[in-house]
Amino acid sequence: MIPAISPMMDGAAPLLPETSPESRQQRDPERGKRRTPVLPAVVASAVVLLGLAALFLVYGFHDGGDGRAAVLAPGTVEVAASSSRGVVEGVSEKSTTPALRLGGGAVRDYAWTNSMLSWQRTAFHFQPPNNWMNDPNGPLYYKGWYHLFYQWNPDSAVWGNITWGHAVSRDLIHWLHLPLAMVPDHWYDINGVWTGSATQLPDGRIVMLYTGATEESVQVQNLAEPADPNDPLLREWSKAEANPVLVPPPGIGLTDFRDPTTAWRNPADSAWRITIGSKDRDHAGLALVYKTEDFLHYDLLPTLLHVVKGTGMWECVDLYPVSTSPAVEDGLETSTPPGPGVKHVLKASLDDDRNDYYAIGTYDGETDTWTPDNADIDVGIGLRYDYGKFYASKTFYDPVGRRRVLWGWIGETDSERADILKGWASLQVSMIIFILNANENKGEKSIPRTVMLDTKTGSNLLQWPVVEVENLRMRGKSFDGLDVSPGSVVPLDVGKATQLDIEAVFEVDTSAADGVVTEAGAAAYSCGTGGGAVGRGLMGPFGLLVLADDQLSERTAVFFYLVKGVDGNLTTFFCQDELRSSKANDLVKRVYGSLVPVLDGENLSIRILVDHSIVEGFAQGGRTCITSRVYPTKAIYESAKIFLFNNATNVRVTAKSLKIWELNSAYIRPYVD
Repeated sequence: MIPAISPMMDGAAPLLPETSPESRQQRDPERGKRRTPVLPAVVASAVVLLGLAALFLVYGFHDGGDGRAAVLAPGTVEVAASSSRGVVEGVSEKSTTPALRLGGGAVRDYAWTNSMLSWQRTAFHFQPPNNWMNDPNGPLYYKGWYHLFYQWNPDSAVWGNITWGHAVSRDLIHWLHLPLAMVPDHWYDINGVWTGSATQLPDGRIVMLYTGATEESVQVQNLAEPADPNDPLLREWSKAEANPVLVPPPGIGLTDFRDPTTAWRNPADSAWRITIGSKDRDHAGLALVYKTEDFLHYDLLPTLLHVVKGTGMWECVDLYPVSTSPAVEDGLETSTPPGPGVKHVLKASLDDDRNDYYAIGTYDGETDTWTPDNADIDVGIGLRYDYGKFYASKTFYDPVGRRRVLWGWIGETDSERADILKGWASLQVSMIIFILNANENKGEKSIPRTVMLDTKTGSNLLQWPVVEVENLRMRGKSFDGLDVSPGSVVPLDVGKATQLDIEAVFEVDTSAADGVVTEAGAAAYSCGTGGGAVGRGLMGPFGLLVLADDQLSERTAVFFYLVKGVDGNLTTFFCQDELRSSKANDLVKRVYGSLVPVLDGENLSIRILVDHSIVEGFAQGGRTCITSRVYPTKAIYESAKIFLFNNATNVRVTAKSLKIWELNSAYIRPYVD
């Protein structure tokens, strides 16, 4: 139930202050210290050793960067001059962001207090108890439990000493921490147990393939299985004596061979296929395909699954089927064969820009190749899962909900010094269900979203928080039919505003802009260069301000911006503005966003999840999504507020429907027998 609304303020507050964007550049973290190697427990076969030696002789050791560290003034944060620790180790940085420097000089240290840092920890997004975390690994459902594995540094809040953390849940929301699943204790993974995927075979057996970094930092693929398949919690794992089961093939760099996918069964020969990300010597991103019968022996197929010029190293590749039939409202199991009514999504995490790109296309089981429906929006050059801070994602098929669920890793955009002070870094985004958009008002449904063809746009996925998130809803308020005139800011009385689920539908009256064309369509605007929430146009920006203080000195804006072209057609942008999200000066602050399809007769809709230092926005039922990390210094605890705003000059906006719920915490904690 939504309680009766409190009296609303209808006054027009002053326009958002026209403050100039803060000077902001990125920073590289200091190089992590490598774990001291231990003697390998199992000596690999002579064949594998000879194979690795031959690879070294042919290709040499590939180092992704020069590894030089900058020398800074006393009291500043040490950063890398031109490369990150991850590049030097032969894997993408996967820490914070490169080169945060102000005015070309050293990184300033903001005077963070314990109260500020404590507030930043999220309440319903998954995080380990402490220290550094990155990629989600091997998600699966087994004997009544959802399992999430993740890369974790047990020793520090910065990247390094990568092991696999492990947690389980009954509902994808309330997680229980378990002991470490896998640690770097063999020669083939002593420099890191990196990203991997789980495959559940028809007989119930689970095989886990993962990338290991050897003593020489060569990337190899390894096999692990549950030590006790009868244990529903899968608390112990056994690494195969035959490891590594795959080494970089000829033509592939020794540090350009990682992140095996979930396997799928090919209908042509009933054998299993996996794909592994890489790049060629011309910097084209690509996905190799291997065939296996037993997950110990593999044949590299002669054709690539797919390749896109200029996209660089492909990490965390994912391939999965989606239904093209509006009548099929369930997700598809990974081995669903290609054919009528089935498309395949190919996704890659691009090491060059740290973003996740996807495209919809057709998988050919005879040739083991994938072809995009539209080459102009191919993998790496077109659509993204998320236009904010979101990377290294992984999907899995949930047999209980008959849905495909996505995990994404959300890194930090503050300084490494702040991460060390608070004792943790990074989190996992709330699970999201992939859907091919078929309906307009996805946010109103209370059932898990399934995969279906967008019979309206026909070209994009929808992403939406799993329905279980709604079980966290507590007190709620509804503000319907609320007018937001041009130039106004309207406060919303919702009580606590640091853990929220917001659903808003806007009606926009653009009649005042009829006949006035001063912008040349979409080419005249972008979220990143349009001035953010304070840049004024005929029909934007307008939306909501979250994690704002009373004086609006800090606020994160989630907004739409409409542009009318010379042909009279409207283009809609969906953006999130972090530029004024915090008074702190040791942060990366950006305006994120992109186009969002809006069809004739549709109102504009947003769903926003606010969880302390993370803001997730979903526009038009999840057609375009943005994730922001923000670190307020004033708009925290009871001082965090929420506002509607309209900074357009020529449109009147009405919040036709606006519902705001306070969300409970997920109380993530250790598992107790």
